[in-house]
Amino acid sequence: MITEDQLPEQYRDVIDQQVEIFNQGRSVTIRNSIPDTNDIPLDNQRLWLRIPDVICVYVDMKGSTQLSAETQDSNTAGAYQLYTGTAVRLFHAFEAPYVDVRGDGVFALFNADQPYRALAAAVTIKTFAREIFVPKIKQLTGVDIGSHIGMDQRTVLVRRIGLRRAGGRTDRQNEVWAGKPVNMASKLAALADDDELLASDRYFSNLEDEHALISCGCKDGEPAEKVSLWTKIDLSENPAFDFDIAHKLTSRWCPKHGKEYCEAILSLD
Repeated sequence: MITEDQLPEQYRDVIDQQVEIFNQGRSVTIRNSIPDTNDIPLDNQRLWLRIPDVICVYVDMKGSTQLSAETQDSNTAGAYQLYTGTAVRLFHAFEAPYVDVRGDGVFALFNADQPYRALAAAVTIKTFAREIFVPKIKQLTGVDIGSHIGMDQRTVLVRRIGLRRAGGRTDRQNEVWAGKPVNMASKLAALADDDELLASDRYFSNLEDEHALISCGCKDGEPAEKVSLWTKIDLSENPAFDFDIAHKLTSRWCPKHGKEYCEAILSLD
């Protein structure tokens, strides 16, 4: 209990109002797909939406702290714009129902029936990062920077929390996605090395088609043996995760067959 002598009344009133809303309980409505942002509850503070098996793709710059410390402001700004701006626009181009920015990272949410579209988006950003972003920033700043990606799938609860308008401002609200996928995908991205994609076993179990699992039969455009694209990772001893197995992808779109594979994968959803 916060006492009268502990905090001024106007701030105690804010806390008391929110505690009263909490004490009234929550109402949860099931939705089968990710809604438009305007359809996510805000005014009814007791209402949440429950969406099953949402897929999260989390992409993040690796080494951005070093970039900020060692380069000019304009170069740092350019790197953020190139990486984050491109990731947002690529997720949009791949028709992700929801995209958001977190620091120097971006996450996109896909519906349960879009596992292959989510993968195609992730591999496209992976390819962009390695073949364009990393060498361009290295050439500009001399700093080695990278990109890493995590993917997970789980049921979420969502609502907007904040104020619709305050003093002429409309920026004091945001969507809150309560549940595992965003958190686990960001932790997988943090665990991944540069140019790696780590996916939870529960997301990976969606992938059945050979285009998503087996290489095209060449390496950098030259003939090579067809091999599995994924490596199993044991996370059973890592308390940060609520699953035991992840799968690692290091490949990017093949310079010879990438377009063909991307289009084939997109057609699978």
